[in-house]
Amino acid sequence: MTHASSNEHPAPPVAARHPHETTFHGETVIDDYAWFRNRDNPDVRAYLDAENAYTDALTAATQPLQETLYAELVARIRETDLSVPTWDAPFFYYSRTVQGKPYPIFCRRLERLDAPEQVIFDQNREARGRSFFSLGGFEVSPDHSLLALLIDTTGYEDFTLRIKNLRTGTYLRDRKERLGFGLAWASDSRTLFHMTMDTAKRADRVWRHTVGTPVRKDVNVFHESDVLFNAGVRRLRSGRFIAITSGSFTQGETHVIDAAAPESRPRLIAARRTGVEYDVEHGHGHFWIVTNDDAPNFRIARVRDDAGDLSQWNDWLAHRAGVFVEGIDVFGAHAVVSERRDGLRRLHVTTLATAAQHDIGFPEPAYGVSLSRNPMFETTDLRFNYSSLVTPNTVIDYDMHTRERTVRKQQEVLGGYDPSQYGVERCMVPARDGAMVPVSLVYRLPLLRDGQRPLLEYAYGSYGANMEPTFSSTRISLLDRGMIYAIAHVRGGQELGRAWYDDGKMMKKLNTFTDFIDVGEFLVAGRYTAPERMVANGGSAGGLLMGVVANMRPDLYTAIVAAVPFVDVINTMSDASIPLTAQEWEQWGNPANPEEYAYMRRYSPYENVDARAYPAMLITSGLTDSRVAYWEPTKWVARLRALKTDTNPLLLRMHMGAGHGGSSGRYERLREIAFDHAFILDQVGRSER
Repeated sequence: MTHASSNEHPAPPVAARHPHETTFHGETVIDDYAWFRNRDNPDVRAYLDAENAYTDALTAATQPLQETLYAELVARIRETDLSVPTWDAPFFYYSRTVQGKPYPIFCRRLERLDAPEQVIFDQNREARGRSFFSLGGFEVSPDHSLLALLIDTTGYEDFTLRIKNLRTGTYLRDRKERLGFGLAWASDSRTLFHMTMDTAKRADRVWRHTVGTPVRKDVNVFHESDVLFNAGVRRLRSGRFIAITSGSFTQGETHVIDAAAPESRPRLIAARRTGVEYDVEHGHGHFWIVTNDDAPNFRIARVRDDAGDLSQWNDWLAHRAGVFVEGIDVFGAHAVVSERRDGLRRLHVTTLATAAQHDIGFPEPAYGVSLSRNPMFETTDLRFNYSSLVTPNTVIDYDMHTRERTVRKQQEVLGGYDPSQYGVERCMVPARDGAMVPVSLVYRLPLLRDGQRPLLEYAYGSYGANMEPTFSSTRISLLDRGMIYAIAHVRGGQELGRAWYDDGKMMKKLNTFTDFIDVGEFLVAGRYTAPERMVANGGSAGGLLMGVVANMRPDLYTAIVAAVPFVDVINTMSDASIPLTAQEWEQWGNPANPEEYAYMRRYSPYENVDARAYPAMLITSGLTDSRVAYWEPTKWVARLRALKTDTNPLLLRMHMGAGHGGSSGRYERLREIAFDHAFILDQVGRSER
């Protein structure tokens, strides 16, 4: 098969080797490319520029396809559009987009939808002249007079706090740099809680700021000194309390502050205990606690908010072995539990006065549902978002009393999209140890299982994050060119409950990788595709998965696409100064522990690169990424270039002005997707279609 990228092209960049020795438990490990960590070294920038130039040269032949794909992606979206307004008395809040503009415009109308529009924040205007502009926080004060914003203009997720007067449209002088995620207004609309980070970008302090006062006078109300824990702050849905959270991957605790008395001392719900996690909501004079205490799949308990000891909980919803409780939202007359059964999220409604219960049903065998923003406490309306692999995102208002549902809006897919032209499957794939791995597939009909269709297998598989089988209009360009799209719900996610997560981390992390491979082998054996037509894809921790798969089964895939891949596991986990490292010792292990080092050494992609043939590979990253540093994929590519024995394309595309999430504007994001899809289609021989 001849691909466009196999034409004459320049020689790939060659990275200089500067051996750096590290000893782990008696083993001397030589890292030839550790020097890439020095971003101030001009040779680093020169090398990255050379890699980008090489990638541009090798993908030049796909430029017409990239432009075709980009045009298709843009043509499917309604560029000038309006979100469904949300009632937060006395205003309707919404956002809108305008054709040609990359960012949303945030607006509101007073009391009526036909009232004059007030633009409260035009992100296009604020981002003018900047290549990157992202919001990490957007909170309107309870009296609707002020807007607190967290703004990132580099992609490094160091946020600047700005406060805008919504009556005058002007910014206050209050400004604070280098903040983390998290904002919460007190009831007085003058007190704002926010977060700062330590030198490793760990959220460790909560501060109280009084609007109109110098930020140097902000009061530190909470400090988390344990490097395994991240702090957080939020206003609970009832509006009565501010919650200050602190948690690791295995335990946590919450303090609460009376939102009407923001200077009062935080009250502890329950002290941290090894292995015990809990989350808190509030309503009807109670704190509602979702906890795994003596409940592997979590249960819900309550305690009165005026109790002398807030740790004395009483069960409200007992633990059920086959149901994973994800969270609870409490309203004036109802409580809504988000729970997962058979790998799919369900919404379970309880009428509090009568204890009557019912589930909100959904029609398709595989779908995704998530609660929307529901700011009003005294309401019977529940808003949620529903979609499937073939059903575009649908905003639904559900009356919890009458059980009537009203579709407020379904995402428009322009260009004549017809869901009946596509098929969906949900199957269970046996893993090598007997576990059954859910797989969601979507494809253009009809499907003849003759092994001739190209297939993209995607997974994430870490942190308990669930990959929902939801809709994406960008996927249609692949499906219409014959590609099957498969989501492997591998261990490390939480689709099948907490045990599914626990079986894919720490000393069981290899299950994530072998699950993915077993799914790939199943798809080949079932003649959905063949190895020469199958592509693997994942990003971040899913990029780690791609790195391991490349080493373990390079013969199973014709191409691998890894976005911002976490591939330098041992070196990163050995350096607590790197953002996210210390707290993630409970996710991957600590190389200072001999047993954990030996286990990581078995799979860490960078150390396991060897002299073998690898698939065609596209690796993408961002120079300002604070979550997975740019040098991880850079080192990995350099080592692959030095050792691999094949002539398949190996491309590194480094975004020089963005971080972990890529470009911030919607049009640039679509261009990045078009680039990735062109590479994929080229590698499976569909570049001419």
